[in-house]
This record gives sequence, structure tokens and C-alpha cells, in this order.
Amino acid sequence: MQLEAITWQRMAERLAGHLDTDTDTDTDTNTDTGMEEAGPEARWRRVGIDGAPAARTGVLAAELADALRPRGRPVLVVAAEGFLRPASLRFEFGREDVDSYLDGWYDTGALWREVFGPTDPGGTGRVLPDLWDPDTDRATRSPYAELPPGGVLIVHGPLLLGHWFPFDLTVHIGLSPGALARRTEESARWTLPAFARYEAETGPADRADALVRADDPRHPAWTGVRAELTG
Repeated sequence: MQLEAITWQRMAERLAGHLDTDTDTDTDTNTDTGMEEAGPEARWRRVGIDGAPAARTGVLAAELADALRPRGRPVLVVAAEGFLRPASLRFEFGREDVDSYLDGWYDTGALWREVFGPTDPGGTGRVLPDLWDPDTDRATRSPYAELPPGGVLIVHGPLLLGHWFPFDLTVHIGLSPGALARRTEESARWTLPAFARYEAETGPADRADALVRADDPRHPAWTGVRAELTG
């Protein structure tokens, strides 16, 4: 696997350019008038940036949002951590249960209902940006955000690529086991076996449209958006 050294900002520009190219490809032309018609190009694009908390997926999500807005693309960034389940469900089998972390910590049903459903074709574009505050263990009561058609939804966080979420573009930020252990807070190191299982069972590095290696966050490298997607 060949990796290219790149900055986070330049990576975001490349991803934004890919999304624009994808939009251009989807544009329909009326054969009678020769004019482009509003249609598929106005649909929402959905980007998933996957990685363990130590990978700091929010950094690339913010950079990508900054790269898209000057291109005239409305953007909404949603953190998966805003869709954790209540503590009574997360800790039902203990506070450090690996199986629960993999399968029961994140409210994937709410993500489908409140984030992906509204951005399906014919959706309303009314997206709930977060649902649950794990610090207070209460509902956030955040208002819905309106994302116009043609806008880009960016969802970032851990364990995103094992749920068949309908992303148009996915990026996995991977860390070597040693880097992941070093950069994970001590109180969260019990999750390391969960990420090892995620790598083995889901294969996010192979499943993602672009793979980033970020053992040193100051010097990331990536595959680019893989050739089969741009051909």
C-alpha cells in the first residue's frame, strides 16, 4: 500500500474536490434543451470519518467543513459521541465491557432515524446534531439543524464502518497498535481490545474509500481517494 505524505488541510481540499467531482458526474442534462437539470446534483452528500478517539477525527471533519464552505456547499458536522446511549444501558454489564462498547454504546438507531433518514432522497434535511450528553447523562435537547439539498453531512467518530451507514465517501484514520495505546488516555485503555477486534472483524482500512495513517498527527499520510472511485 502506497501512502502519500500530506497535511490535514491539503487532505481536506482533496476530499472537497472529490465531492465536487462526484456532484458534477451526477448532474443530468436535458437532451431537448441541452441544459443541466436540478436533480441528483441537489441531493445531500454524506461523509464518514472513522477512527478511534485517539485519532481525533474531529480535526479532519472541521478541516473538510472549512474546505467545502467556500465552494458554496452548506455543511453540517455531527460527532458520533453525541449519540451515546444512556449510562444505564452502556454500563449494564460493567463500565469496561468490551462487547458492550462495540455493540451497545452508540445509539445507531437514532443515527439512522435523526441523521441519515432526513438526508435520504426525499428527506427533510432536518438533522438532529446530537442526542445525549454523556457528562450529564441527559438528553441534550439541541434544536434540529436545517441542511439544504446539495449540502454535505460529515459524521465522525469511532466504529462507523460496521453498520452499513449510507455514506457517499468514507475515510478511516488508522493508528498502529503502539500509537493507539500511547495516544489513548489511561482511563480509556480498556477499549484497546475493542479496536483490535474492530480492525480484525470489520477491516476499516480496506473498507474505507481513503485510508489515513496518523501515528504522528503532525505528519499524516494517506492513500488518496482510491482509484476505483474516481475512474
